[in-house]
Amino acid sequence: MLVVVCVLGACVGAILLLHYLLSPKILQLKGKHVMITGGSSGIGQALAIEAAKKGANISILARNQTALNAAKEVIQKELLDNVTQKVMAISVDISKDYDVLTSKIQQAEQEIGPVTMLINCAGFSIAGRFEDISLNDFKRLMDVNYFGSVCATKAVVEGMKQRECGRIVFVSSQAGQLGVCGFSGYSASKYALRGLAESLQMEWKPYSIRVTLSFPPDTDTPGYKEELKSKPKETQLISETSGLFKPQQVAHQIIADAQFGRFISSIGLEGYMLSNLTCGMSPVCCVGDAIQQVLTMSIFRLVSFFYLWGFDRVVRKCKEEAKADKSKID
Repeated sequence: MLVVVCVLGACVGAILLLHYLLSPKILQLKGKHVMITGGSSGIGQALAIEAAKKGANISILARNQTALNAAKEVIQKELLDNVTQKVMAISVDISKDYDVLTSKIQQAEQEIGPVTMLINCAGFSIAGRFEDISLNDFKRLMDVNYFGSVCATKAVVEGMKQRECGRIVFVSSQAGQLGVCGFSGYSASKYALRGLAESLQMEWKPYSIRVTLSFPPDTDTPGYKEELKSKPKETQLISETSGLFKPQQVAHQIIADAQFGRFISSIGLEGYMLSNLTCGMSPVCCVGDAIQQVLTMSIFRLVSFFYLWGFDRVVRKCKEEAKADKSKID
């Protein structure tokens, strides 16, 4: 019995040692420059506030200057140090003119320091049945949600590689883990971020640059309210299973995971399940994450069958209801 206990103790000790040795150092944000695209509202603004509370200098990027100015005032009220911290509001379309974007980012770095953490949060959603979404909307989703992240990342990564330090965050969605009825355009644009993030983490790991890929659920933001206007009934019923979160909750988790250097960032119980279930060949930043993924994947796959059965049932029921309503009209 004593031998078994000693062996188990040695195994646990070895795992804890590996966890300590292989885990990246937590990135302190005080005095560092955190840049956030889509930072004028919603999750983006909440991320800026969270970073500001940790002592970071903040730059927020968005198109609407009025919204940016309003967000800047809100963020300034949350600064850890009103004397030393700085907040910049930069009006630019990240998906349109790369030269203009690069110029404005360089200006921000000259004023408040090199970008240590870039959070690609700019994005929007269009919900609707595949045949009702225009080709132009499919393209717009990819331009903003995917290509905009590519452009902003390109503009800052060379400096990070030279300094051999940095964090790049891509804000995807739970719709970037699971294709959902009504999100054919949106899910595709968010899935694209995963391929990008996994490739970049492998490419930049030797430069001590860590990539974090966040999969937030429905969040109570202006964008979510706009999405509801065109959201099919079945899409709404399916997405409700993960609940509705506050931007502050989501922002807190993203910043914490990015500081730690964790590749996958999830929020809530369903988010935890989806992230472990869909981890695949994604990078692992610590032994603890690897162990829980191995131990939970089979169990969560079994649970997923019940979720998928329920989702299919919702879609079939909505189809029958729509058919019955049409019969009444005819």
